[in-house]
Amino acid sequence: MNALKSVLYIICFVHVTLLWGQEREFSIHTIAFYNLENLFDIEDDPITFDESSPIMELANHREDIYIEKIKSMSRVISEIGFEVTQNAPTILGVSEIENRGVLESIINDSLLVKYNYGIVHFDSPDRRGIDVGLIYQKKMFTPLSVFNYPLHLKDELKGTPIYTRDQLVVSGLLEGDLIYIIVNHWPSRRGGETKSNPKRIAAAKLNKHIIDSLHTLDPYAKIISMGDFNDNPTNESFKSILKTEKEKRKVGLKGIYNPMEQLYNDGLGTTAYRDKWSLFDQVLVSGALLTSDFRSYAFYKAGVFNAQFLITKTGQYKGYPFRSFGYEGYTGGFSDHFPVYLYLIREKFRPKKSD
Repeated sequence: MNALKSVLYIICFVHVTLLWGQEREFSIHTIAFYNLENLFDIEDDPITFDESSPIMELANHREDIYIEKIKSMSRVISEIGFEVTQNAPTILGVSEIENRGVLESIINDSLLVKYNYGIVHFDSPDRRGIDVGLIYQKKMFTPLSVFNYPLHLKDELKGTPIYTRDQLVVSGLLEGDLIYIIVNHWPSRRGGETKSNPKRIAAAKLNKHIIDSLHTLDPYAKIISMGDFNDNPTNESFKSILKTEKEKRKVGLKGIYNPMEQLYNDGLGTTAYRDKWSLFDQVLVSGALLTSDFRSYAFYKAGVFNAQFLITKTGQYKGYPFRSFGYEGYTGGFSDHFPVYLYLIREKFRPKKSD
């Protein structure tokens, strides 16, 4: 089945190449996002409430389970986009990590160490110590600047601050092409979708502010905003605040295209709860990435990486993402979210042959 799937991907890509002419060749990169589901280390951080993390609540075998969790995450990362690119993701945004140390464990795993990944990470003010981060292949992507933008929220009743994840912004050169990456992990739906909605509206406004600021500096800015947004593509945060479009033809230069909206309408999801699928994990792109001449890197296609080994095979949660922690502790799975990805492609120009 995997071999057939690989062949179909290759046929699809070659077919597109043939449509553009026999003499044209393209470079391709996978840009992806993955919620790593409570990837905490086994050390107690006195500054955060990490003792409530699933691995710290285990009575035994914490170190063995941490090592297995790292290997599981590394396996998934190594396979995202590999069937098409024969490479692991060039750039990967992540959420639900405790610190830089867990990312170092991942990139030094035997499956990923050969890719020579670099790390971008800031400690966020989240009370549990949950952060976002980014890893990138150093030979292909060179960061130029990194910023973290705090999301300022307050408890409506108490007036006290609510500490949550920052939004991480990385600008850099992808084989010479300037792109901007924003990594998000918006506030959860704890307490109910309606009650928690204002927090995600605030997160969307911050994301819009960042994107607008980048477009003010450069109207042609190539921006990818990715993350676990805890909202679906059709929610208010996307349609009213970010004003995302599901059709490329409707996206202006400073507009935002959401390729995940059509996937959501087609019934795809990245996480499930009470027999309902949601597509909370998404990748959005700015209008400048929708060029059709491919003289610089541009959007090709997006998808959900829901390989069979990531799916629960039996029991009450059959068909759900095979998560690593459940009510009974460690399950041996991966994450309660599927990764998402997009491909960027650029034409390879060959020197003309002399007569």
